[in-house]
Amino acid sequence: MSYFSKFPNYAYDLSDTQNRTLITDILRRVNLKGNARANTLVFDQYVVQDGDQPDMVAHKYYGDSTLHWVIVTINNITSRYDWPLDQVALSQYVNDKYSDPDGIHHYEINATSGDTTRKLQVSSDTTGALPVTNYEYEQNENDNKRRIRLLDAAYIQQFTKDFERLIKRRR
Repeated sequence: MSYFSKFPNYAYDLSDTQNRTLITDILRRVNLKGNARANTLVFDQYVVQDGDQPDMVAHKYYGDSTLHWVIVTINNITSRYDWPLDQVALSQYVNDKYSDPDGIHHYEINATSGDTTRKLQVSSDTTGALPVTNYEYEQNENDNKRRIRLLDAAYIQQFTKDFERLIKRRR
């Protein structure tokens, strides 16, 4: 199934001329129910490698690159900016975004209570504060995008059926 082939079509007057054109409602979305999203038993964790794209991951994991839409739907990826960049693209992005990639983005310290693996942003005069450069900040943001969830292959058929049913539902 191609992703948009199951989306509803609408007759729309693009030029206000009374001539209607059939268009696909590409803005239609289907969200996972809260309990399905929280059910870790039906998902596997995956770390996106440099150069991986959703179709490549779908081929590796499901044996079918056309199931890329399942990966982006499950992970609520709505634009290309939600997918991790490879190192070359990340460097280019950082160089384009910042006049000084090595400049200080913010300061942080390790949390001392609760989840002590977390970092807390603080002012530069906080005792023990360490600087984080613009590049380090963007690298961390990109690395966070690398951790995605993949629907267990045993549930793909049911997921695609549910998706088709829900995407066609009138609002």
